[in-house]
Amino acid sequence: MKLSLNSFLLIPLATLFTFASLPAIADAHHEKPSSFVATKITDNITMLQGKGGNIAVLNGAQGTLVIDDDYQDMSPALNKALSPFGGTDALRYIINTHWHGDHTGGNLSLGHSAAIVAHDNVRQRLLTKQEIKLFNMVSQPYPKNALPSITYQKRLSLHFNDEEIQLIHLANGHTDGDSVVLFKDANVIHMGDHFFNGFFPFIDLGTGGNAVTMAANVESIIKIIDEDTVVIPGHGPLANKQDLKAFHAMLIGTTKEVKEMKQTGMSLEKIQQKGLSDTWDSWTGGFLSTDVWIQILDGSL
Repeated sequence: MKLSLNSFLLIPLATLFTFASLPAIADAHHEKPSSFVATKITDNITMLQGKGGNIAVLNGAQGTLVIDDDYQDMSPALNKALSPFGGTDALRYIINTHWHGDHTGGNLSLGHSAAIVAHDNVRQRLLTKQEIKLFNMVSQPYPKNALPSITYQKRLSLHFNDEEIQLIHLANGHTDGDSVVLFKDANVIHMGDHFFNGFFPFIDLGTGGNAVTMAANVESIIKIIDEDTVVIPGHGPLANKQDLKAFHAMLIGTTKEVKEMKQTGMSLEKIQQKGLSDTWDSWTGGFLSTDVWIQILDGSL
């Protein structure tokens, strides 16, 4: 599943976002999903793909835990997708991998039913007005019921449905509040937006993200997973360790190319005109153009 910039931006979220204008890279002709596609990973872990970030569902005798909850306007569809797992009556925990609305919009609805868990910085971001300048997007403060009530600094473990769930803070990669979530016993990991499978990622430089740090963070995760680990990306199809390694190689390789051009004195505009080598052509099918990815790399350097 490839996301368009349209699916990331052009979504009615009256209580969350207002848009000053839309950047020229927006494409208004892509289909916007209105339901979820479920992919069963294990007997009690399922991936849901909708309009925003990928969702993981852990269900069992103690109830249901979800990782991320898509945009606010996808909540009715998410409620329907959770029906086979007992619906909102069975929901006990929501984990937010970071603060962006395509991963936390469902908090406004589901936060009445479950405890929300996230890094300390996610709560601070959601408490206050935020802006993503690249997309001319403003996020208003979330109400109390939609805020994380359980937060952590570096690591947190939840023991639920006979599974040890480890939250690991990866600082200043995609944002300043990113968590990856490891289902230790099942050998499944949700990478949040530290992994866009198969296409250039968005990195939120304005709220602490950095491409160089993201690469280092991803490398640290590659070292702790094995060839059998099922890897859930923040966006894109279900993956494995080799897919994550390919993403890491892209981060390293494209950053190296931009850095080398900068060191020759080339301006951002000149670098964008020259572009990246054709090694990375297969990564251009997502919602960011090569020019925007180069801009993110330049800002990271």
